[in-house]
Amino acid sequence: MDVERIVGWLGRWASGRGPLYLLLAIRLRALIDDGLLPPGSALPPDRVLARRLAVGRGTVVAAYDLLQQEGRLIRRQGSGTRVAEAELPATRAADGVSNPLLLHVLDPPDGVTLLTCAAPIEPPPELIEAYQEAIARLSRVRHDIGYHPAGYPDLRRALAQYYSRRGLPTGPDQILVTNGGQQAISLITALLVAPGDTVRIESPTYPSAIEIFRDAGALLSPCDLAEAHDRGVLSPREPEVGKPALAYVIPTAHNPTGLIMPPLARRRLAGWAAGADVPVIDDEVPAELCFDGEIPLPLAAYAKGEQLITVASLSKLIWGGIRVGWIRAATPVISRLARLRAIHDLGGDVLAQLAAVALLRDLDEIRQARVATLKHRHDHLRTQLAALLPTWSHQPALGGQTLWVRLPRGDAGAFAQLTARHGVAVPPGPSFDPAGEHVDHLRLPFVHPEAELTDSVTRLAAAWAEYDGTRRRASLHPLVV
Repeated sequence: MDVERIVGWLGRWASGRGPLYLLLAIRLRALIDDGLLPPGSALPPDRVLARRLAVGRGTVVAAYDLLQQEGRLIRRQGSGTRVAEAELPATRAADGVSNPLLLHVLDPPDGVTLLTCAAPIEPPPELIEAYQEAIARLSRVRHDIGYHPAGYPDLRRALAQYYSRRGLPTGPDQILVTNGGQQAISLITALLVAPGDTVRIESPTYPSAIEIFRDAGALLSPCDLAEAHDRGVLSPREPEVGKPALAYVIPTAHNPTGLIMPPLARRRLAGWAAGADVPVIDDEVPAELCFDGEIPLPLAAYAKGEQLITVASLSKLIWGGIRVGWIRAATPVISRLARLRAIHDLGGDVLAQLAAVALLRDLDEIRQARVATLKHRHDHLRTQLAALLPTWSHQPALGGQTLWVRLPRGDAGAFAQLTARHGVAVPPGPSFDPAGEHVDHLRLPFVHPEAELTDSVTRLAAAWAEYDGTRRRASLHPLVV
């Protein structure tokens, strides 16, 4: 591709904060994700682009290497640097099968079963009842303009009581209500992470967290998930330069594996955060979905101070359409986050927050019913996989909504292209790995009814029978939740 065109698209790429190579990688990543640099596009040689941008060759090499690590670029001796092939075509196919490439949430495809999203597929009756109660309460509100950047007071009190009942004494001033768990992670990242900072993160992990940290210009430092969950140790795969600015973990009903971190490992991890003075996000969004009915203590219950920050929401237990999440942290942290949120957002939907108060009151009954349904569907999916795809391997989940499945051969990204033509969309392992690894894994949710799960596994089996074992690193992955 013409170097002048690329330079024009890059614009004022060096005007932000942070190392130049990282700023360049961020801008090139955006050009790839937006489709301006389509799969297969040849990028200028590093010396040529460096000369045109008036930077050292090492800046371009480092940017290219970072994007290669993410799976967005392919660099080969003799053939230069190219944008990696996408795992699915970028347009709607003639047969009506749509592309889940970054579009499953933005533009849901027709005629495709979406196994990319792990969330309740319809609102439960309890949500309707909660809104009816909230409307009645709203009619009695007086002398309130409705702007509450830290959250509606009634909900902050209800959430403080929720954590206190779980064994983590909490006051309303330690709660910030957000528009879902993702806004919670974004706010914490905006407060604590500057471009060029390191974020230590489990691998595999929640894909949207990866994108939030990348969007902030962070350097991602993956650590082994098994070591984190078994021992409570976040040892980076590669040496880091300096102390991480933030760490992110999902210790309860982990997404995508369904693991639950033991109490001793939690204590060690909390102790490390406090001793190293590294803030840790404890993502508890799926925590209510433990199959044994016991919800472990949050990490913040094991250490005092400002380092342990808990994030949660109602999206996995109730429904994604109720945009109510929250942050539980030390009061000074909540105060700083509330000021930051007020700059961009004067508060969430009060009606939804009043509905959340009613839902929290009946949370035990709602959780029992939801967990029973998920456990049954989990067992059904495992039975279907054993019958139709016996060479695929996985461990039973201890909670959550997904199985982490390993393929015996080939590349999950390449296989995902084939499954789409069979009418089922699956997210491949590299979507869950900040380094683009786990190429032999898929995440399969069990949120759908049994008949749909049976049909999906049948389609996956048909695609597997056709799959020739092609291996290809994918550059663009589905937007998955």
